[in-house]
Amino acid sequence: MCSAQEDDLILITGATGFIGLRVVENLLDRGFRKLRCFARPSSDAARLEAVAKRHHQAQVDVLTGNLLSPEDCNAAAKDAAVIFHLAAGTGQKSFPDAFMNSVVTTRNLLEAALRQQCLRRFVSVSSFAVYSNTQKPKRRLLDESCPVEARPELRGEAYCFAKVKQDEIVSEYGKRFGTPYVIVRPGYVYGPGKPAITSRVGIDTFGIFLHLGGSNKIPFTYVDNCAEAIALAGLKKGVDREVLNVVDDDLPSSRQFLRLYKRNVRRFRSLYVPHFLSYLLCYLWEKYSGWSEGQLEPVFNRKRWHAHWKKTGYSNDKLKARLGWMPRVSMAEGFKRYFESCRDGKRNA
Repeated sequence: MCSAQEDDLILITGATGFIGLRVVENLLDRGFRKLRCFARPSSDAARLEAVAKRHHQAQVDVLTGNLLSPEDCNAAAKDAAVIFHLAAGTGQKSFPDAFMNSVVTTRNLLEAALRQQCLRRFVSVSSFAVYSNTQKPKRRLLDESCPVEARPELRGEAYCFAKVKQDEIVSEYGKRFGTPYVIVRPGYVYGPGKPAITSRVGIDTFGIFLHLGGSNKIPFTYVDNCAEAIALAGLKKGVDREVLNVVDDDLPSSRQFLRLYKRNVRRFRSLYVPHFLSYLLCYLWEKYSGWSEGQLEPVFNRKRWHAHWKKTGYSNDKLKARLGWMPRVSMAEGFKRYFESCRDGKRNA
């Protein structure tokens, strides 16, 4: 059932990141003994080293470098049977930076893997951000069959643009060179260490939290559940060239989540903005941005409204059917751990 053996070399990029660290731990718990963890020189590897020490029977090598360097990519991909590619320019706000740190880096890594000729699976971690959600009637299910943004640059989100282009280049290498890949698209990954409230719930601006989600379901996935799905995507046979969405069971509405957050973490002022009004505001913002020739950045627009705040349902049926995945951490337990970490963060701030 597995595309890799315990002694095969596995490469994880972004290994010190929020999700990457859990993927490393998941693979070690499964008995894999040869891991190469790629990270930026500026990354804090302390937690990764602590995980490695708990699995002293395994060989965990930490390789620092820059995926923009073909030489570093060659060193990273050397002899790798499976590559889990989680590194991305998540903090990049400009389109060129996002493109360089998500698309060019992915191309470099794919080229390096081609030269090695030993790759059995390339797992590219994408995002729900790529889905357009514009032509779909409200309340309909968003799943792997839904279209992605055809013109992602018009969304005004560099991250969305970069992820769409990253998915395209991975698919292209699969078609042109037969690269065996799986694209994994998580929803909103939450858990200890990531205290921010997702913008799908609302936006903190002008001294008040604008609640935009209302009764919408929020596509949460707890970080350990997400890591489990990513690991399985690299190990299960028979899923090459598949796209797999990752969301947990029992998804709460935006309103339910916000109520729980206020009760368990901190109280703050919030103002609910009805969907028709939020759509109108996005429309007006978009039009003024065009009229002013970009003096006001089009950060709010109708494409973003459809992607973030349109009434939508989500499915993990394909993930369960193809990988045999089940969320190990329930939504209730995940929120308990998340809220506790948020409270601890507030006390230590």
